Amino acid sequence: MARPRTITDEQIVEAARAVFVEQGFSATTAEIARRAGVSEGTLFKRFATKEDMFEEVVGLRDYAAWRAELPTLVGAGDVRRNLERSALRFLEASERIVPNLMLIFSRGHAPAHNPMLERLGNPVRHDADALAAYLRAEVGLGRVRPVDADVAALTLVGTLTHYVHRELMLPEAGREPLDPGRFVRGLLDVLWPGLEP
Repeated sequence: MARPRTITDEQIVEAARAVFVEQGFSATTAEIARRAGVSEGTLFKRFATKEDMFEEVVGLRDYAAWRAELPTLVGAGDVRRNLERSALRFLEASERIVPNLMLIFSRGHAPAHNPMLERLGNPVRHDADALAAYLRAEVGLGRVRPVDADVAALTLVGTLTHYVHRELMLPEAGREPLDPGRFVRGLLDVLWPGLEP
């Protein structure tokens, strides 16, 4: 009979988070195991690679849930409301992962020095591509005016990304943050007239 687990995955993730915060992605699995009070073998039974553990620590595994929902929204509900909900979910996911994501960039932006960048690919491109596919499908159904879906998606994702940079990564001391709901509604007030059929 197998021995019962004495340490949870969450405890390992918390130990890994502490080590990654201190040392960046270059932290060793030996140090993570030591901090968690387990063997490296135990780490690799729970997480196949250090990169998998890092993705769990940062929260990247859950990030794309908003993107995965888009195909299920085609032809359903109100398009503007679908876009608003997706934009809010994008911002909620960003708020959870951006502080941790900064760990990835602690090693610089060159994939040769930072293997996690290669593994991540280009999330902003993936976001824009998913949104463009949704818009193209809605155009095909006549629920969105015939527009260049790639340009419309990049406009929306680019603006959301700028909000993330301004409000989450570089907040201004003494200034109240712009409420995400207000921001998304205002953004769609500007963009929707160009998309409405």
